[in-house]
Amino acid sequence: MNDRINEKLNQQPRAWIKRLLTVVVVAIILIWSSTSVEYKGMSANGTKLAGNILKGITSPSTDILFNLSTGGVPYLLLETVCIALLGTIIGAVVSIPISFIASSRIMPKPIAWVGSTLIMLIRTIPAIIYGLMVIRVTGPGAFAGLLTMSICSIGMISKMYIEAIENLDISILDSMDAAGCTGFQKIRYGILPQLFASFMSTAIYRFDINLKDATVLGLVGAGGIGAPLIFAMNSYRWNDVGALLLGLIILVLVVEYFSTKIRTKLVRG
Repeated sequence: MNDRINEKLNQQPRAWIKRLLTVVVVAIILIWSSTSVEYKGMSANGTKLAGNILKGITSPSTDILFNLSTGGVPYLLLETVCIALLGTIIGAVVSIPISFIASSRIMPKPIAWVGSTLIMLIRTIPAIIYGLMVIRVTGPGAFAGLLTMSICSIGMISKMYIEAIENLDISILDSMDAAGCTGFQKIRYGILPQLFASFMSTAIYRFDINLKDATVLGLVGAGGIGAPLIFAMNSYRWNDVGALLLGLIILVLVVEYFSTKIRTKLVRG
């Protein structure tokens, strides 16, 4: 019996060799990557500047934190939310026909390939590049941020929509087809009820992402809280930076909490 057990053990693949090779390859990659990182030390005033930044952020300015004018934190946060929300809505609506066109389960493969290629091209370009291009056309402002958010949302939302469409229960459509339902009735009563929860969950998730991206786009002049934030940093007004960051952190936490609750209810029906 012992001989048979030892024979079986000897026939088992030697996993430790693969693990050792994996560790060696990862170590080589890490060492090679570290060669491109150069540390040139800290500048003469670096420690003092870091202290001023930390002091300013931990003691935010109440002058703009509770200022209800167009230069105050509440207005800037509201503008950021509006840009992210409208951009998400437009992107989600436009993504519906694109996702149906790009779905190989509904459309012929050549048409689905064209739609998938379009989505891939949209997803390839970063949001900051879209923002820079749109600003050249429309000029700086919230409208440029809205268009940028809409375009960027189409790439991700369409991809998620396609995955939801691929999981459709086709047997329901076959039953409706046997009952003599029209194409509109099959979409209205057979397809949309299955996709509604998934589509809404995806749109809410994208809104969370757009809310953070809207701040980055503001750095290039696309509206929102990003532009005042970069101006305050360039002017070394760290108290104003602290106030802007505090408002942004509170906004993100609140939106994250409620969006998670809504998405959980949608997924669980």
